[in-house]
Amino acid sequence: MSEQNLYHPVTIGNTQIKGNLFLAPLAGYTDVPFRSLCIEMGADMTFTEMVSAEGLFREGDKTLALLQRAPNEKEYSVQLFMGNTDSLPGALEQLQSYNPTFIDINCGCPVPKVTKTGAGSAMMKNPPLITEIVRMITRALPIPVSVKFRTGWDANSENYLEFAQAALDGGASMLTLHARTRSQGYAPFADWSKLNTLKEYCLQKGHDVPIFGSGDLFHAQDVKRMLQETGVDGVMLARGAMGNPFIFQQARDILAGKEERIISLEERISVILRHLDLMIDHYGEQSACIQMRKHTCSYLKGIANTSAIKQEIVKAGRREDYLLAMQRLQASC
Repeated sequence: MSEQNLYHPVTIGNTQIKGNLFLAPLAGYTDVPFRSLCIEMGADMTFTEMVSAEGLFREGDKTLALLQRAPNEKEYSVQLFMGNTDSLPGALEQLQSYNPTFIDINCGCPVPKVTKTGAGSAMMKNPPLITEIVRMITRALPIPVSVKFRTGWDANSENYLEFAQAALDGGASMLTLHARTRSQGYAPFADWSKLNTLKEYCLQKGHDVPIFGSGDLFHAQDVKRMLQETGVDGVMLARGAMGNPFIFQQARDILAGKEERIISLEERISVILRHLDLMIDHYGEQSACIQMRKHTCSYLKGIANTSAIKQEIVKAGRREDYLLAMQRLQASC
């Protein structure tokens, strides 16, 4: 496949998305401000942080806050997690008024507080449950359902093909594979060969649904390489987008045969302050400045001689503190 054909629209159920570079759901990161910024930077589709089906059913304030939509999110997906179907009908009733483009089911989160409830990657142990969940959603709502999952619980139970089939049996319109087992967490290295195996399996079985890949996409060249080497239809960028929303436009450029654009320090600083302002608009200055600390440290990762600036940032409580720190950073480089 030529570079020009690697970037393309994607049809998910009855919905067409303009491109195949998606921002993956990330707990604690993919809030309204960050999703909005990533769209500005070229993301074709964004996902909420993972939302508890039970919390949604109970109309918890913190849960409902996760469903807010950014002003520039023409389309967005809500990612749900659950360990059973008890709360699902009520959760779906609540979701209708938010008009998500589609619903994604989290079957990949490895965090113990999630898996101990049977949710997240623990669902890899129970393929029939994902069939039931997807079937219930597709019968209740006229929107596509996607499923994001891992290769298995551990190296001795890699069942991603069985699990994919179970999701498809329920009516899933898209699959995303994070090419690691639950026990691997986020350790290197993701096994991209399993993305190729999954894509070939679906084609052989006659399942005409898009397959997306996730895992170890930290640079625009990684995006190109995954698309070329595995044949997946698109990618979900997760940790590679943290402090690096530039990766979406960079990937678009190299997939169009252009040179990858180098991000200057001035541009990085400008985007940090843009991100902060979006946070302030959404949360208010005090909360935004606290939450922005982790993002700023991610933006500065890998840049030499920034340890003193990072120390300032972890204490920053006002927009003025960030502005002064960025001015000092620019003057020192």
